[in-house]
Amino acid sequence: MTIAAIQFLVGLERRRKVGLVLILDAMIIALSLYLAVALRISTFDLGFYWQGFGATLLGLWVAGTALSFLTAIPWVSMRAFNMHGVRQLVVFSVVLGAGFFCYNYWGPWLVPRSAPLIMIPVLLVGLVGVRVLLGQALARRAPRQDGQDRVLIYGAGAAGLQLANAMREFAGAEAIAFIDDNPSLRKVLVGALRVYGPGDIGKLVRTRGITQIILAMPSTSRARKQEILRGLSEYPVTLRTLPHFLNFVTGEPLTAQVQNVSIDDLLGRLPQSLDLPEIATAYAGQNVLVTGAGGSIGSELCVQLCSVPVARLVLVDHSEFALYSIERRLRASHPQCEIIPILVSVLEKDVLKRAIVDHGIQVVLHAAAYKHVPLVEHNEVVGARNNALGTYVTAEACAETAVARFILISTDKAVRPTNVMGATKRFAEMLVQDLQKRHPGTVFSMVRFGNVLDSSGSVIPLFREQLSKGGPLTVTHPEVTRFFMTLGEAARLVLLAGTFAKGGEVYLLDMGEPIKIVDLARNMIRICGLTERTAANPDGDVAVEFVGLRPGEKLYEELLIGENQIATPHPKIMCARETCPDSDICTEALSRLRAAIAAQDPDAIRALFVETVDGYTNGALRSEPKEQTDKELTPVAATLV
Repeated sequence: MTIAAIQFLVGLERRRKVGLVLILDAMIIALSLYLAVALRISTFDLGFYWQGFGATLLGLWVAGTALSFLTAIPWVSMRAFNMHGVRQLVVFSVVLGAGFFCYNYWGPWLVPRSAPLIMIPVLLVGLVGVRVLLGQALARRAPRQDGQDRVLIYGAGAAGLQLANAMREFAGAEAIAFIDDNPSLRKVLVGALRVYGPGDIGKLVRTRGITQIILAMPSTSRARKQEILRGLSEYPVTLRTLPHFLNFVTGEPLTAQVQNVSIDDLLGRLPQSLDLPEIATAYAGQNVLVTGAGGSIGSELCVQLCSVPVARLVLVDHSEFALYSIERRLRASHPQCEIIPILVSVLEKDVLKRAIVDHGIQVVLHAAAYKHVPLVEHNEVVGARNNALGTYVTAEACAETAVARFILISTDKAVRPTNVMGATKRFAEMLVQDLQKRHPGTVFSMVRFGNVLDSSGSVIPLFREQLSKGGPLTVTHPEVTRFFMTLGEAARLVLLAGTFAKGGEVYLLDMGEPIKIVDLARNMIRICGLTERTAANPDGDVAVEFVGLRPGEKLYEELLIGENQIATPHPKIMCARETCPDSDICTEALSRLRAAIAAQDPDAIRALFVETVDGYTNGALRSEPKEQTDKELTPVAATLV
């Protein structure tokens, strides 16, 4: 059958297709009756039985048409023909043959009495066989088009088989073969596809033009999935995963539920469990205020607090749009929690104090800060005002209104900072530590952690944007590393760390092993199904370019200034009791900071940080990667353990 004929049949109206099915089945019934009689009398010349054959056939056509409508045979799709359709045809064949036998046995004797019994299996084979053949023809109704994806399905189980069946109806991709770890399935045909082992993937990619690999193992553990995905990331194909069967109730087609592999699947570490009952115990029913509520970490803290739930959540942010966005999101998802938005800067102490008193605030989480290193490096005055002075104003407002707990969200860049942003955060930590000495009625604590995956200022959204434009992906230095953690994980551990505090502690979140940014970039290229353009591969899709360290950027981040770290009840949270200058020194430093900000004097701010912040030097690292010395490339203290 030609492609044009098949496409013509596919495009017919349903009622015309029903008519064609009835005609086709009538022809099969006629052929089955003829073969049954011929087999019974052992000759293809029916002779004496021709007259009875004609009369019987007319009766079978009438009875078969009625029975066909009764059992909905014409509406069984040939392209999706399966065991359900076979069962319907078995019923049809047996009922029609049994009725024919009874009529021929007790009624007029038209054909040999055993012919109806012979006709039943012949008719069934004919009906099923024709539908299988037509289904195969319809599934291959068009040649492979340019740009059509060729897919390997990793997992030859129930999910993989269902995906393969669904892809038969999907014009955008073609399933080529299964991959499975089970050696007993090697070379076995599952459906119409051969099963291969993981060691055959490279050959299949080269010889069969594979463009995608879909991991169809929705019930497998996350650890196992990550292990498989890391192994697959070396191939120049797009990696996708199939969600759990419970997601199928959404009503989406199976092919529409295939998901792109997220970058955190290839980071080499599992997020920590977010099931921390201690948080609910500590925050349930509390009145909590969050500054910077519209930012990445601030908004996630708000979501987690509403999930506890707290009794009242006050959102503080100076960005109107950010505040509007998080308020609307929380009201929609957590109507049981009282949400109060306040549009104000953290520098407005009187407004903050009034909000704390009016709403009975018991806990304050201070996440408001400018965090983009190069921007703060060139806007020292604004950065110092918001990050250092804003933190002090907020913390002092809490002390003066007898707030029970104040938690400062800090950063690993505060440890021996080489940039103004990190210096402002360490200066803020020292001011908070000093406030603890003078206001013991409020428990002050700080929590440091590294980069948060997919936060507004992280490198991953930048890489995604660069990939969408065809690259290149820009990396500052081949040796630059960073710690990474998911938003949900960071927020939950911050909340938990705040419950451990007795006063003045700095808590450090164990971020796992540091990750090279260049490895992150190359992984993102691979999981998008692209190849890196290098000198050895000039025809690659996307290049990685090293642009040199930005002003104030470090090769390696640290979480601990000294060696004094103490274990806490949670293995991923450590405590560091770091030294703080005397109160007189802090008071003088704060006075100098206020004066420098008022005078708009960035040099005075930098000079102050040189004197007061351990490890800070006036100026930023601006050298290109090739100019780095071996000494500069040596990490100081990259991990907690």
